[in-house]
Amino acid sequence: MNFLFRVLLTFNATSLLVIIFLVQKGHTLAHFFKCLIYLNKLPNAVSYGVYLSVPITLTLLSIVLSSKLGKDRFVAGDIVSIEHANNSFLPSYLGYFFVALSVSNEETLVFVYGLLFVFTFLSQALYFNPLFLLFGFEFYNITTKNGASIFLISRHRYKTPNEIDIPTVNRINDYTFIERG
Repeated sequence: MNFLFRVLLTFNATSLLVIIFLVQKGHTLAHFFKCLIYLNKLPNAVSYGVYLSVPITLTLLSIVLSSKLGKDRFVAGDIVSIEHANNSFLPSYLGYFFVALSVSNEETLVFVYGLLFVFTFLSQALYFNPLFLLFGFEFYNITTKNGASIFLISRHRYKTPNEIDIPTVNRINDYTFIERG
């Protein structure tokens, strides 16, 4: 279950690259489904909305499935520092956008996306997906009194370490947790 969940999170986090490529190239649904003539009559924005709905829906699915992951807890006093992490990932995602805009064809896209997906999956200590923001989640880097650095995905707005007393968090990996609350 954890492996499939990590694959899903990796896809959700990297799929915006493909969407940006498709929009930049003007590929609508009619481009992929040539036999469906009526798709030519739809505004391009409909296709782009369908493209965007896929990772949004899969992100919602990953939130629902996170309840099946292992459980843990954070006890008051165990956290010594907390840092809001929403903005620290913006440069990475801007990089994805620039890569998507510079890819010239579908073959190159498949190659670049495949490499990006594998490297993101294998190196993923953090599961940052900007689409979580649409569902009201925040991202935090926290440090425990034992010195462990942990990435917390939560709907709560934490400002100080003493606010963190979470009876149930779901463990994505040893360093990443999601609080569904």
